[in-house]
Amino acid sequence: MRRTVPEDHGPVRFGPPLPDDGLPVPAELSAVLAAAAGRTGQDPVGGAPALLDAARGYWERRGLPTDPGDIAAAPGAPPLLLALTAALGGDVLVPRPCAAWWAPYARLLGRPVFHVATPAECGGVPDPYALLETVRRVRAEGGEPRLLVLSVADDPTGTVAPPEVLHEAVEAAVAEGLHVVADETWRDTVHDPHDPRGTVLIGPAEMLPEHVTVVSDLAGALLPPGWPAAVARFPATTTGHRLHARVLDVLTALGARLAAPVTTAAAYALAEPEPVVAHRTAAVRLHARVAAAAHAAVTGAGALALPPRAGRHLYADLGPLRVALAARGVGDAQELEDFLTARLGMPAPGGHRFGDDLAALRVRLSTGPLLGSADERRAACPATPDPPGPHRALDDLTSVFDELHDDRRWEPSR
Repeated sequence: MRRTVPEDHGPVRFGPPLPDDGLPVPAELSAVLAAAAGRTGQDPVGGAPALLDAARGYWERRGLPTDPGDIAAAPGAPPLLLALTAALGGDVLVPRPCAAWWAPYARLLGRPVFHVATPAECGGVPDPYALLETVRRVRAEGGEPRLLVLSVADDPTGTVAPPEVLHEAVEAAVAEGLHVVADETWRDTVHDPHDPRGTVLIGPAEMLPEHVTVVSDLAGALLPPGWPAAVARFPATTTGHRLHARVLDVLTALGARLAAPVTTAAAYALAEPEPVVAHRTAAVRLHARVAAAAHAAVTGAGALALPPRAGRHLYADLGPLRVALAARGVGDAQELEDFLTARLGMPAPGGHRFGDDLAALRVRLSTGPLLGSADERRAACPATPDPPGPHRALDDLTSVFDELHDDRRWEPSR
């Protein structure tokens, strides 16, 4: 994922892709894909019946009764969000920060995107009062806010929104006539659902199902990113049925069909057989250990970061290290990205990629590059009860942040 062309502070064309889990693909899943490689026909736009039925079972196991007719599939979540944005019209609201891929699709359609501050305890969900104020301001300026995109298990912050915070935000959005799209790509990657310091993951569709469309990219926990597949669950209402139909129209115009072998693999994964569940459990356990170690290294140096509770990311604010960074020519998020990418030998996208202020010294660190060599990752397969410790790259991360901390400690008093 290294860039070969330097970038300035102008238009951003670099968007960090979804990371894989760093482990070998389960042999059973590979076999399913290989067995379907001879399929040459095209599946219908929106997904084949077997895939839609598997998605139905996936959501029903999570307490969301679903009819296959209220589901659509596409080759990845981006086409689904693009289709939803086109179908709903109006202006789009997103939390600050948010996943790097959300806003570009609205801008591609010429739709304004408004970022809303998040509460102190989590990312992914807007503060309800800030949301109401943003809606009021946008309407006063002649705008037409219609869509709120949020995530409970969040990229980039790696946090999980508490149910009460989520409920207040969703209620505020619905009261203002917004449709909510919940990106639940990382729902199944909560590090420790039984950790008393964490929180229970409850999605907005479990709170106000008539006003929420759920989108889940299977690259989060079920498939490799190179096998693009995602599913969306629409409200079982007249309005939801119309939205579903409009989304299928857009997907048809885009030619957004899943490859037939990927359809077969996605249906198998969504059924959650034992090999897939065991692989997911091992991956979550491994990334949780590395994320905790990375968080300790970052905060131990004086930077700020919420404890990661899900996914494969850590979002850090290096504002307290600003003087030490300035001595190294780092004054904004782009320069921080360049500095850490070079020093760590791994992508470290700045907060401006996620809608944050360029002047803020924020960065997203991914756990994937810290996992180790291919041999070490193979050792962390489901057959291994205790995966190996973090890779040397984590030592490098600790060393870089310790160096910044030491420089900060010896700053002259003012």
